[in-house]
Amino acid sequence: MNIDLTFLDRQYKLYQQEYEDALLRVMRSGWYILGPEVEAFENEFAAYVGCKYCVGVNSGLDALTLSINALGIGAGDEVLVPANTYIATVLAITKNGAKPVFVEPDVYYGIDADRIEAAITKKTKAIMPVHLYGQACEMDKIMNIADKYNLRVVEDCAQSHGAKYKGTMTGAFGNAGCFSFYPTKNLGAFGDAGAVVTDDEELYKKLKMLRNYGSEKKYHNHIEGVNSRMDEMQAALLRVKLLHLEKLNCERIEIADYYNREIKNPAIQLPAIRCSETNHVYHQYVIRIKNRSKFQQYLADNGIKTMIHYPVPPHLAECYRYLGYKKGELPTAEKYAEEVLSLPMFNGMAEDEMMYVVKVINGF
Repeated sequence: MNIDLTFLDRQYKLYQQEYEDALLRVMRSGWYILGPEVEAFENEFAAYVGCKYCVGVNSGLDALTLSINALGIGAGDEVLVPANTYIATVLAITKNGAKPVFVEPDVYYGIDADRIEAAITKKTKAIMPVHLYGQACEMDKIMNIADKYNLRVVEDCAQSHGAKYKGTMTGAFGNAGCFSFYPTKNLGAFGDAGAVVTDDEELYKKLKMLRNYGSEKKYHNHIEGVNSRMDEMQAALLRVKLLHLEKLNCERIEIADYYNREIKNPAIQLPAIRCSETNHVYHQYVIRIKNRSKFQQYLADNGIKTMIHYPVPPHLAECYRYLGYKKGELPTAEKYAEEVLSLPMFNGMAEDEMMYVVKVINGF
């Protein structure tokens, strides 16, 4: 049996007619950029997250980068960011001229809220928690710290569509909640797309200008902006998937529950749940194992594809050598980078496929 990390076509086939109807509706409309479909999706997604406003953009990276820009964070400023995250989180900071300050993760792979205060300096302007793999960070502590030091909070929700912390959706805590709709995400588009949600009207207005060349009215450019506009096709397709997101997330949780019950190999460390008041939506099902290379090759030999999210922590990335971090300075993040492994997790995964994955793992 051959099992990929994900099979995107299976989720498409679940709602194939709805997707194709939406696509044809846009194609026949003659309006393809920033039109009624984008506006409708923005309203629907804002309501889903529990925020007043949503701005559709071209990608999750753009969502983060434009949010940092719109908040006035730039050269000379510092932003606290988890040491184990995808490089996009950090790129959004450095592209604005600010400096990332890395904070070690907790046992749930989120930024360790108990280590944040020690990293704050006079230059600190914001905290950027990343709800990695689909589980929320400890947002009550993070928001209390932000309030205490008058810091902005930009949530990286690229992997947490539908995840909640104590009843509140990720993205609804901070000044801005930034989402990616890359095709593999729980709420994935059929190409690149992203969005920012916020309750701040002024931030909303600025983001709308930034994404469209800095203009509020065509050819009248108030600020220096970029071209980061969500297209009508992606918006229409996302509107379809949003209707089914809760069901799709429930399916992922059921797959994870099966893994949690049936994987019994003592070499495997299973993902932990932060508390009963959080829901993990399992963008990735991530285990840890010490002899990862041997284990990953064993799975590959048995037809099971896996992936490492992520093998190089950002502070050790070649592009950030200039920041001056050395190997060993952030041992927890580095340990995770050496041990984490993502198992197959996708909508439409069959029971015999789950059973096979478990059987092979338990036989290692």
